[in-house]
Amino acid sequence: MKNTFSVLRISGLIALAIILAELTIETGDKSVLEVYPIFWLVLGVILFLAIAIEVSVAALDKTLYMSLKPDDRAAYDAAMAVREKNRFAWFKETYDKLLDKKPIENEDEIILDHNYDGIKELDNNLPPWWLYGFYASIIFAGIYLARYHVFDGATQKEEYLAEVAEAKAAVEAYKENAKGLIDANTVELLTGTEDINAGKAIFSGNCAACHKIDGGGGIGPNLTDSYWILGGGIKNVFNTISEGGRAGKGMVSWKTDLKPEEMAQVASYVLSLHSTTPLDPKEPEGELWVDPDARVDEVEVEAIDSASVEIEMSYEEE
Repeated sequence: MKNTFSVLRISGLIALAIILAELTIETGDKSVLEVYPIFWLVLGVILFLAIAIEVSVAALDKTLYMSLKPDDRAAYDAAMAVREKNRFAWFKETYDKLLDKKPIENEDEIILDHNYDGIKELDNNLPPWWLYGFYASIIFAGIYLARYHVFDGATQKEEYLAEVAEAKAAVEAYKENAKGLIDANTVELLTGTEDINAGKAIFSGNCAACHKIDGGGGIGPNLTDSYWILGGGIKNVFNTISEGGRAGKGMVSWKTDLKPEEMAQVASYVLSLHSTTPLDPKEPEGELWVDPDARVDEVEVEAIDSASVEIEMSYEEE
């Protein structure tokens, strides 16, 4: 028992040292043991001192015990035996009450009359812990019946669906305020002046070399017409900026250089260039793209030549 308490004291001292270090030393998200490896040495010193103290105390206790006279030693042993017996007396009494069992020496009081081949049966009481649990289950069943079958309380399915709806609403609210979580599936067209100007600044510094400052196209395609190589619309344009163009001959991926919010701003600015008139526009490339989710209010078809037509559509956002 003494050895057990010694191990517990030493373990508690080491744990206390680590907790105090974590609370008092600023290390961010990392453990103090990762940021300051020298702390392992400190723990080693604390462990050595704790073991030395425990060994010294045990040796002193043994020396004092051996120095006692035989009568005093016997009295000391008797006192320690009583102390050991009473150490967990409350726990033992509680345990016995929960089991409600008869001591072996009193089992003759609960022996039933019948026997089977000399094997007799004891009429023990049900353990109180089991009996109380059974009564509690009956009470719970009554409350449950009244709550969900008499007063029409929400079922588990209804509670689950309500919590899922709340969670989705919380996620959407978080996404609105956490622009860094934008991706090609969640990006939305930005129309605010601040976002458009920010996108224009990024475009001028990174994209104008290939698409020209007015979006008319150079090495890269014309961004002002309705033809797109990899699809138009905010989601496709954002994805092209993020992942890059066609392998081997398209533009590079910008997701390592631009934040999701910045890519959304650039994509929105690029779409704002639609139908503008660049100084020296490049011929259309790719395919005519029409937003499948937009409502068409007016369509104008103009023949360019005998083999192609130009379609102008106006959209109204719902």
